[in-house]
Amino acid sequence: MKKMLYSLLPKSQLNIRVLKHLAAAVSASLALSAITTLKPSPVTAAGDIPLTQTSTQLAAKPDSRLQLGQLRTTVPVQRMQLDGGGFIPIAIGGMIVIVVLPLFFGGLVVIGDREVGIVSKKFSFGGKSLPPGDLIALNGEAGYQADTLPPGWHWGYWPLQYNVRKESLTIVPQGEIGLVIAAGGESNPPQRILGKITECDNFQDARKFLKGGGEKGRQLGILTGGSYRINTALFTVITAANSPKHGMTAEQLKLYTIAPDKVGIVTTYDGVPIQDGEIAGPIVPNHDNFQNSQKFITAGGRRGLQEQVLLSGSWNLNPWFVGVDQVPMTEIPIGYVGAVISYVGQTSEDVSGAAFTHGNLVNVGNKGVWVTPLYPGKHPLNTRILKVELVPTTNIVLNWSSKIERHSYDSQLSSLTVRSRDGFAFDLEVAQIIHVGALDAPKVISRVGSMQNLVDHVLQPTIGNYFRNSAQSYSVLDFLSARSDRQAEAAEYIKAALRTYDVQAIDTLIGDILPPAELMQTQTDRKIAEEQCKTYEVQQIAQTQRQQLVRETALAEIQQEMVKSEQGVMISELKANSQVKQAQGEAESIRVKGNAQAEAYRAGVVALGGSGYTALQLMQIIGDSHVRVVPDVAVSGNGSGGGLVDGLLGMMMWNQTGKNGENGGELPVVKLQKSESVAKLPVAKVNSVKSPESRPNSPPVANSDSDIDSLFDELPFDNS
Repeated sequence: MKKMLYSLLPKSQLNIRVLKHLAAAVSASLALSAITTLKPSPVTAAGDIPLTQTSTQLAAKPDSRLQLGQLRTTVPVQRMQLDGGGFIPIAIGGMIVIVVLPLFFGGLVVIGDREVGIVSKKFSFGGKSLPPGDLIALNGEAGYQADTLPPGWHWGYWPLQYNVRKESLTIVPQGEIGLVIAAGGESNPPQRILGKITECDNFQDARKFLKGGGEKGRQLGILTGGSYRINTALFTVITAANSPKHGMTAEQLKLYTIAPDKVGIVTTYDGVPIQDGEIAGPIVPNHDNFQNSQKFITAGGRRGLQEQVLLSGSWNLNPWFVGVDQVPMTEIPIGYVGAVISYVGQTSEDVSGAAFTHGNLVNVGNKGVWVTPLYPGKHPLNTRILKVELVPTTNIVLNWSSKIERHSYDSQLSSLTVRSRDGFAFDLEVAQIIHVGALDAPKVISRVGSMQNLVDHVLQPTIGNYFRNSAQSYSVLDFLSARSDRQAEAAEYIKAALRTYDVQAIDTLIGDILPPAELMQTQTDRKIAEEQCKTYEVQQIAQTQRQQLVRETALAEIQQEMVKSEQGVMISELKANSQVKQAQGEAESIRVKGNAQAEAYRAGVVALGGSGYTALQLMQIIGDSHVRVVPDVAVSGNGSGGGLVDGLLGMMMWNQTGKNGENGGELPVVKLQKSESVAKLPVAKVNSVKSPESRPNSPPVANSDSDIDSLFDELPFDNS
């Protein structure tokens, strides 16, 4: 064998020590090499090595003195997998020789760049064995070894003693997490369900994990996005790609994202149990929003519901350690405040003051009703440990009727049935307006618990009992007739009653009053009768006024006539006085004239004598009065009957001769005589066409002797 080795290499390049080691190796593996076969190594993306290697790269360990540098290093050598032995062609001095690798390079393992070698030791020369319950060897015991093989060439892993399994790198994509299960390590404490985090280079150093007290089972620590060389003999990594094999979903292995306007309510699955009487674990600082679970555990974090919440964002959360439930933020609308009731926190002293004895108010963060309310806006509250009662700060209208307001606090209210003093039961509708101040809201909630309780347990009995008691003091008709007075009394009483509950009563309004139908019918009939009486009275007054109007109208008309009469009387008096004066003047004038005329008459009588002067005056009067003494046409009768015809013919002739115009259209005067002899001078006148009144300028005509006598009577002297 030595001669064969000497013939392969020049003597100048031989190292005696190396040859001894080679000879020992050949002797030890001669039997095994006879049955080994050469097998080409499969090419994988995770463990590729160059397809050609020079003889220099195939050199021995650095401390080996076998110098192969003088070989032809430019000749490529085909890569072969060394699975316990094999053959490889080597070009030396232009010749191809077959070298049995187990004789030269026994136990060589090549790990690719994206691979990790998992080593399993079949036996130990020292007889060491693993302790009971251990899976991974730390001190050379037989079994899976804690140390893995990184990329590169590794010697001494003889196939007879070792089995090296190549695994691909563990890759966790970005935006995802990897969960780890440890097959070995210490046992978990009874109060814990997840293995603690141990410094082990993100589970890439199994030796550190085991020596550092790493615990077996599911781990608190997680792997974030990246590539890891994990000893898969100790650790099992669950990613989104293989999650279904482990009973999980791909969504659980992704970063947990909380949407905007949402808040994450956290429940932890590991830690110290929650104290008795508490419903949630207190806030633990410095654990990076539950992303560093070990700090949470170390700081005394408790399992179960947590006071702390997660806000909008993405978080690396271990789904074995924490669960998150997203709920909307608590919104306080405009016109409201939120009275906060906390079920967690330290119990502290009452800060409401000595005057408020109906409940306790605590500072913000303590257990109880917070003294400071929440004002309008959005608040990231944990609604599992906090309760927010909305309290309207605007005026609230509550109806004791069929009408229901939008807030629905009065949905259970109905009209009040009351009984009057006279025993009648009737329905009464009431509207109450109240107001709760922002700073009084916590007091109201501390006292009654909610706004609905305020309506049901305070307002309804207070207002209902008041009106039932008040109605018994009045009759139905009194209640109807003096409704405004009853309303004012109710408003004053209810305002004082609600003030003790820190509620302001703005106003109390009485709506419809529904008395019994038979009473209303009687009242209606009475009212109709009263109205009819009033109508009659009004009509009577109207008639009286109408009579008065007629009287006044008549008096006004009479007054006008009276005024006219009075004025006429005055005028008549004035005329009478004037006439009296005129008559007196005329009488005086006549007297004077008469005296003068009498003197003239005396002088005439003296001068002409009585008969002569009388005849003279008569003729003067006839001449002045134009009295016709002789007719224009005379008709005489001779007994033969022709006088009338002669008279008519004379009149016709007179008209034709134009006498008609001279006489003003009068018919001629015809004198009818019975005989030829005339004792007197009678004058007969035929009625003219026009009456004498229509001819004021016509001369008087003497129709008979009496007319002539009357003319003489008008003479101003004594006819005797």
